[in-house]
Amino acid sequence: MQMKKILEFKDVKFFYQTKDSEVEALKNISFSLDENSFTSLVGPSGCGKTTILSLTAGLLTPSSGEILLDGKPIEKHDSRIGYMFQRDHLFEWRSIWQNITLGLELKGLKKDEKKVALAEELLKKYDLYNFKNKKPRQLSGGMRQRVALIRTLVLEPSLLLLDEPFSALDFQTRLKVCDDVYNIIKSEQKTALLVTHDISEALSMSDHIVILSKRPATVKEEVKIDFSGETPLHKREDKSFGSYFEKIWRSLV
Repeated sequence: MQMKKILEFKDVKFFYQTKDSEVEALKNISFSLDENSFTSLVGPSGCGKTTILSLTAGLLTPSSGEILLDGKPIEKHDSRIGYMFQRDHLFEWRSIWQNITLGLELKGLKKDEKKVALAEELLKKYDLYNFKNKKPRQLSGGMRQRVALIRTLVLEPSLLLLDEPFSALDFQTRLKVCDDVYNIIKSEQKTALLVTHDISEALSMSDHIVILSKRPATVKEEVKIDFSGETPLHKREDKSFGSYFEKIWRSLV
């Protein structure tokens, strides 16, 4: 049975305009994401991973080529896409509930009973309902990231983009939050695209890894991942984890 393609990059090129010239950032990028898959982008620092996320989100426009979401062209600030940044960007003066419903407020949906009910359901499902009237500073780093993810999910995006969302956390918290975020994404049956510099993180969370070359970035290799564990932490214990790690590391260097 052929999987439905959610995101498709077709021969995408992107040039940055500088004061004196054009800089080629992406060169003929082609890859696709299956529905409900979890894909990671890895590559050398500065190769264009975040540029790919920005193009996917409609924040940038390709110089040439095509990007399709669910078979339709990406639009500017496309509402079908949710974006999780490196920082949680919670507003400290707003309660957890006010942070989670911020997107609804900005889109004029704060009185949409279905959306409000979804926000309450997600808070209860992921053990945050008792904190709805707290301020972000009263939550742990892991809880704050769950709030940021739920804020994104309330808008019911087709695709989630994650731009190194765990990089600000210490290692132990990072492992726990990886599990939490992964479990929420899988439970809500969302398709996700993660940018990370951490090969182990990419391996533990993904079923598909896209390896980029140095700038101008091309798709150097795509690796399908198959582990026995159900969570990122358990996947790190899989006996084939080390061989996958070496394969990706060698491709990068």
